[in-house]
Amino acid sequence: MNKQQETNYNRIAEAIEYIKTNFKDQPNLNEVAEHVYLSSFHFQRLFSEWAGTTPKKFLQYTSIEHAKKLLTDQQATLFDTAFETGLSGTARLHDLFINIEGMTPAEYKNGAKNLSINYNFAESPFGKIIVASTSKGICYMAFEDEEINALHNLKQKFPNAIFYLKLDSFQQKALSIFQNDWNQSNEIKLHLKGTDFQLKVWETLLKIPMGKLSTYGNIAQQIGNPNASRAVGTAIGSNPVAFLIPCHRVIQSSGNFGGYMWGSTRKTAIIGWESAKTNTLEI
Repeated sequence: MNKQQETNYNRIAEAIEYIKTNFKDQPNLNEVAEHVYLSSFHFQRLFSEWAGTTPKKFLQYTSIEHAKKLLTDQQATLFDTAFETGLSGTARLHDLFINIEGMTPAEYKNGAKNLSINYNFAESPFGKIIVASTSKGICYMAFEDEEINALHNLKQKFPNAIFYLKLDSFQQKALSIFQNDWNQSNEIKLHLKGTDFQLKVWETLLKIPMGKLSTYGNIAQQIGNPNASRAVGTAIGSNPVAFLIPCHRVIQSSGNFGGYMWGSTRKTAIIGWESAKTNTLEI
């Protein structure tokens, strides 16, 4: 790291600490930029490059983490939570939760107890799989040899939701991807919860054609954050939908396949299987 990079790093680290300390005041872009002696334009660009997200989004993530603790740990009311988080009212709290968590503050506080999820087990070319869906689309899909463990992990993702052992049309279309052309994947509906950054990374993964590979650096470039390879790796590691969101197609820049949430051996098998079906393997 050269001197200029070190200076930039220290400025962004100071900005992050400032936001974490003063988030209840909901500081705007100009206020944070002035604190680290940068213009708003330069600070916005620099922060996005180093943190993998904008200052505004980072403030929102910091705010919502505080709000979540108030709602669950202290069982605070929505009004008190909005006030203690520095938001102008419950309407802003509602918008914040919808945009980031994909549910209302009340639904989060209740542990998504009003959410109905259908799930089922199936065999795939790469082992047993659990697939789950809401009324909007596929919300979870994972390779898991033991059904008990698979269901436990699903419930950990959606505590207090109502679960039904039921095969529905969303799941049927999702499972058919193992037999049909990958180009038909656009017919599969997904219902995902994640930060804007995670969703942007997952959306980019969907654009990697079957039989081709990409790298963490390439994904970072495509989402407009070339210095965010580590953040991209973290987002890929949080992918809740195996195979359909093809995180297995992302490898290290060295050419090593790297890790995989559902096992490096399975990742190698999937890449080989897709290569055989397309007769090509490119980065």
